[in-house]
Amino acid sequence: MTSILATGHEFTTIFGRNLLGEIPAIARPPYLVVTMADLWPTFRRHFTGDLAGPYLVHTIDGDALAAELPTLPACGSVVGLGGGQAIDVAKYIAWARRLPLFQIPTSLSVDAPYGHRAGLRFDGHVKYVGFAVPEAVYVDLDVIAAAPPHLNRSGICEVLCFHTAHADWRLARDRGRTPAKWPYDQRLVDEAQAVMRGVLDRLDDIHAVNEAGIRTLATAQRWAGASFHNAGWNPCHIEATDHFVFYALERFTGRKFLHGQPVCLGIVIGSMLHDDRADEMLAAIHRVGVDIRPEAMGISWDDVAATLSHIRSFVREAGLWYSILDEAEITPAFVAKLRERITAAYGLWPG
Repeated sequence: MTSILATGHEFTTIFGRNLLGEIPAIARPPYLVVTMADLWPTFRRHFTGDLAGPYLVHTIDGDALAAELPTLPACGSVVGLGGGQAIDVAKYIAWARRLPLFQIPTSLSVDAPYGHRAGLRFDGHVKYVGFAVPEAVYVDLDVIAAAPPHLNRSGICEVLCFHTAHADWRLARDRGRTPAKWPYDQRLVDEAQAVMRGVLDRLDDIHAVNEAGIRTLATAQRWAGASFHNAGWNPCHIEATDHFVFYALERFTGRKFLHGQPVCLGIVIGSMLHDDRADEMLAAIHRVGVDIRPEAMGISWDDVAATLSHIRSFVREAGLWYSILDEAEITPAFVAKLRERITAAYGLWPG
């Protein structure tokens, strides 16, 4: 997939097998593996030689991580191993200590391996901090295929969200509400649309988590993650209402989510509010296998309704850019229609 962005580049990405086994030969020793407690027993055998020890991620709170940095062991490089949390914390540590970074996603649930900044939490809000470009992102086909399929499928959110992002950006343009530093840019929209079309053409492969699906989704995420920086820190072509719904649900329910579920729900909500291809987006999300029923996320329809009733004040308080959430009235009737649409696609939640 060739980028036409005027500046910047996409992260070096290596597809292959047994890629983890090569890390001890290339990471500057002693190397620190940043991962999760549930992953380390599975992957420990690959990391031999001069290992500074694993750092098992237990928080993504930025202030807590900053306080913990001085207690981490001395190391010559950092290896991120896992999903979004481990990958982002690895970025943060590598940036703070000015160390070489290697990223090894264990699923394609998010595009975090391809972002320059670490998405941490400060006072309950997402803030992107730091700057770290990995030596390479290693997409081990066997490792990705071994992850629970729903984790990989959920990564579709990082590409389908372009649809609602563009609708929001057009709305902001038409209302004269685009920030001066982010004027509407059809070139960026066209490029993102081309990336999204490539993914929509491979939904069945992404659902199957076969090699074609892995390569398609990882390559699209590679473009998406890097394009924030490459477009001059402009997020308007890659996310808006879709992610705002996720942030609001996280804030109001106090729960942590598999990223793709609330973001995909936000894609459907945004598409309905814009009256723009909502059925097509819902069909694609259902076809690839991402369950966006609230119950599948451990919340209720009442939680969704309560969050949406406060979401306008939330996006303004958070200082998020202009979107349909700034002007649409989200009524109980809208929530009922949303519920009806999703239930028609997925069926009633059992029990």
